[in-house]
Amino acid sequence: NHPSNMEYTFKAVTHSPGIIIWRIEKMELVQVPEKSYGNFYEGDCYVLLSTQKAGSAVSYDIHYWIGSESTQDEQGAAAVYTIQLDEFLGSTPVQHREVQNHESDTFRGYFKQGIIYKKGGVASGMRHTETNTYDVKRLLHVKGRKRVIAKEVEMSWKSFNLGDVFLLDMGKTIVQWNGPKCNRQEKLKGMLLAKDIRDRERGGRAEIRVVEGEAESNSPHNMEILNGVLGERTSRLTDGPPDATVDQQQKSNLTLYHVSDNDGQMKVTEVATRPLIQDLLNHDDCYFLDQGGTKIFVWKGKKANKAERQAAMTRALEFIKAKKYPITTNVETVNDGAESALFKQLFQRWTVKDQTQGLGKVHTRGKVAHITQEKFDASLMHMMPEVAAQERMVDDGTGQVEVWRIENLELVPVDPGCYGYFYGGDCYLILYTYFVNSKKCYLLYMWQGRHATQDELAASAFQAVDLDQRYGGEPVQVRVTMGKEPRHFMAMFKGKMVIYEGGTSRKGSSDPEPPIRLFQVRGSDPFNTKAVEVTALASSLNSNDVFLLKSQAGIYLWCGKGSSGDERAMAKEVVSVIGKKDSEEIVAEGQESVEFWDMLGGKAPYASDKRLQQTVSDHQPRLFECSNKTGRFIVTEVTQFTQDDLNEDDVMLLDTWDQVFLWIGKEANEVERKEAMVTSHEYLRTHPGDRDPDTPTVLIKQGFEPPTFTGWFTAWDPSNITIYIDVQNCVESVKSYQCFPPDDLVNKLASELPEGVDPTEKEVTCVCVCVCVCVPNNCLINH
Repeated sequence: NHPSNMEYTFKAVTHSPGIIIWRIEKMELVQVPEKSYGNFYEGDCYVLLSTQKAGSAVSYDIHYWIGSESTQDEQGAAAVYTIQLDEFLGSTPVQHREVQNHESDTFRGYFKQGIIYKKGGVASGMRHTETNTYDVKRLLHVKGRKRVIAKEVEMSWKSFNLGDVFLLDMGKTIVQWNGPKCNRQEKLKGMLLAKDIRDRERGGRAEIRVVEGEAESNSPHNMEILNGVLGERTSRLTDGPPDATVDQQQKSNLTLYHVSDNDGQMKVTEVATRPLIQDLLNHDDCYFLDQGGTKIFVWKGKKANKAERQAAMTRALEFIKAKKYPITTNVETVNDGAESALFKQLFQRWTVKDQTQGLGKVHTRGKVAHITQEKFDASLMHMMPEVAAQERMVDDGTGQVEVWRIENLELVPVDPGCYGYFYGGDCYLILYTYFVNSKKCYLLYMWQGRHATQDELAASAFQAVDLDQRYGGEPVQVRVTMGKEPRHFMAMFKGKMVIYEGGTSRKGSSDPEPPIRLFQVRGSDPFNTKAVEVTALASSLNSNDVFLLKSQAGIYLWCGKGSSGDERAMAKEVVSVIGKKDSEEIVAEGQESVEFWDMLGGKAPYASDKRLQQTVSDHQPRLFECSNKTGRFIVTEVTQFTQDDLNEDDVMLLDTWDQVFLWIGKEANEVERKEAMVTSHEYLRTHPGDRDPDTPTVLIKQGFEPPTFTGWFTAWDPSNITIYIDVQNCVESVKSYQCFPPDDLVNKLASELPEGVDPTEKEVTCVCVCVCVCVPNNCLINH
């Protein structure tokens, strides 16, 4: 396709965030009007472009959607236009193949109100609906909790079941029938879809009515409408088929294949299975990553030849056929250097060159990055939660700290003079209190030593729950495993935190102190410094760090060649904690005495490769709904997530890679609450990226979210609490009222009101306004 032709074909493409949808009509791309987004004809194919901006960076996702009744020619055209659009955008977009009924979570995430499958297509003269069209008669079967799918089904009671929501759409009236086994969230999603149809397709002029399946006798008029269209129901309804789900265990079965295309013949060679590392991917080649048959990723190296890159999607479909996977299997094609978040998380570690960690700007001095630190303030962090989230800091750690140790399964206060000392044989609870706009906020850390007994680990969890209840359930609970301390935890001890490998701080401990101890000091400021005891051998040293070698005679401060002045300064602060201030003897790497090596059991090789700069994992936050109600652990991603996706009867998991947040809604059932931590462990255990099971886990209750959590959500509103309403009662309460145009009621004197309107009932109506407003043939249900 000539560049000028491509510019004409894709003239709608801009750098503005949002989505654009085209339909294949007679092998041409025709743009779909925005009011029809979310409606897909089963006989058609579509191309969708999603544009996202993060600062000045723009990223693209291209999806081509295949209707279940579309022709091979239309499917081929959609694939070709996808390749052309990819080239038009510089071969940086992530490409997705979507098949009706089997769309990816990413695709469904674009349509907050839901997706509607419509019968027919362009070949049968079906056009995308114009607004204010009432010549409609259809039955929609609605499925899903977070991102719903509605499919046109036969207009008969035979299409109904007990577990789902159904919408009978007759143009001017929409009747929502809720199956007796639906939950509140499914009912709400059904109502939001009905509202969306009314507002976008009917210009707001349609009446919505609701029938609760377990109480049909309470809605005789609405049932009369249903039976008038569907006929009388002659048989009992069944439960219906279960939702098709894939458990997390199956998704964790990863296999990486190398793909070559010599002589036009595809050759696929297995490279590795889980766990996968980034270095397995060669820039000169293309690869398939098979996620247990549930999804196929295609990775295209920067230096792979053009023909190989363009044929990647076709080759993936051949691979699916050869593996005997369903033709509906989802395919995602990613480009070298522009990988999707989903793809990156399948690898143990994914880093990007020249990225560094820390608040402030990166100043390049040669090849080593220097980070300028900024001061943290609790009020500022709550005003700028996105900064708090990125930095994992609610404040600068200057709040009130209380520490307890688990002793004989009970809490024993730790002497404040010993705050910051942690022993591998103990478990500790640390309550951190800070103020935001004069309001007390709490963090409750559970620090678990590597050598603590199972009884002590269990007691620390039990005591944390007890302490949490004493503070009204307000504390945010954070489980910290020895050696995995988050930044704010270290900040509480202002650069003077020491972790001893074993032993205990209990009084009367019989364990004598070792005559020689070696501590590795990591950190460049009071926010990120800790000293960790390591084996007192020369092989434990590292040229990039500072070490403290303590004996009965004194302390050596050993400075590796790669350590910075800031790191050496912080190590001197630590000396005052484990020994006497200014008692250390400074030893530069290469200038060690014989006595120094003798204390470490003799000179031996140690890590000396230069660490140029600290790289950080390049992972975007992801939100999941977790459930094991069916006996299988099911993890469903909520893409394009917002605060509205946190509902009060949910347990949601937010994964920021170096931390896992568990958010518990106020109405979550007791089992889900108790099993929350088990859920996080199961999530990490079954994660395809072979995650560290000791990743810090943060337990958050609805209404007490810290900025380190809210900052991952765009425009978090602390007053925005999702409230469920009794849709049935709301609609029934107004169904007996006569409806009038707003112009007949607003700003009118009593004498000017239409006949039948009683102005003395105005207050009664106002009570209902927050959930229900009546206008012509129209009932607005809001939450």
